[in-house]
Amino acid sequence: MSGDRLPNPTPPFAGTVGRLLDESEAVALQGLRPPADAPNVVLILLDDVGFGTCSTFGGPVPTPTVDRVARAGLRYNQFHTTALCSPTRAALLTGRNHHAVHMGGITEIANSFPGYDSAIPKEAATVAEILRGHGYSTGAFGKWHLTPSWEQSPAGPFDRWPTGMGFDRFYGIIGAEASHWEPAVYDQTTPIEPHLGRDDYHLTEDLADQAITWIQRQQASAPHRPFFCYFAPAAVHAPHHVAPEWIERFEGTFDQGWDRLRTEIYERQIALGVIPPDTTLTPRPAQIPAWEDYPDKYKPVATRLMEVFAAFMAHTDAQVGRVLDAVDQL
Repeated sequence: MSGDRLPNPTPPFAGTVGRLLDESEAVALQGLRPPADAPNVVLILLDDVGFGTCSTFGGPVPTPTVDRVARAGLRYNQFHTTALCSPTRAALLTGRNHHAVHMGGITEIANSFPGYDSAIPKEAATVAEILRGHGYSTGAFGKWHLTPSWEQSPAGPFDRWPTGMGFDRFYGIIGAEASHWEPAVYDQTTPIEPHLGRDDYHLTEDLADQAITWIQRQQASAPHRPFFCYFAPAAVHAPHHVAPEWIERFEGTFDQGWDRLRTEIYERQIALGVIPPDTTLTPRPAQIPAWEDYPDKYKPVATRLMEVFAAFMAHTDAQVGRVLDAVDQL
């Protein structure tokens, strides 16, 4: 296997075929073998998390899992995304500019120009396809949002679904967003309703459960094969759904209002070195009123929205932590 072509061509028969059996030599098929010491890879992608959200970057939401990852590796402060769902995913998974893989916008607003038609070309392999071609087991759990809208049905075609783009296993949602209480989930390419009959169901928890189960089974069944796990929950994309006990943890956290909150985040980012010490706090957007001018009758609603989002982020961090704990326990 040279690795310079995908899919890998079928190797020529290395034995001999004579006129009779005793004049022939059989040679066993050679399965895919990963490179020596190939590592397991877990790729985590969260949706709509601001630069100043996580405690890792001076934000108001405690995120011990993100903190833990940062302590063990690198913390970037100028890592740019496209700030859109589908383009970011396309660039991340293919390693190419999102326009080059026809994903200049989200799939729902695709048009007929090649940079924006949302149909990732066949010649643009995903990292999952490349790794699977080198002996990896591959699994995707969460939000996909890379299938053209006209191909998002149980009838297919499925070549631009996760299982058609390099992933052995897929469990999650195909589109942009979903209710976390009653999501439209696909298991591989089959629509299922995992929430039915359950009062305690939450999509992010389900995704973590599925990822953990897959990782454990993969290692038990094929310990000689490394795995690539792409964990991309729909959180914290709207709708912001999280249990009341998580929201209660943030009651009163944002009563100071968004102006003071912005200053606090800015000061923490300076102290952490996330932003240069001479950075000036950006002005508040003109369309957003000053907190002191905001009507008092609306302030409880605004603070509640912030509390719910913070709780949603903290809950998501906890589920990511469960997945990483499972990896550490292998």
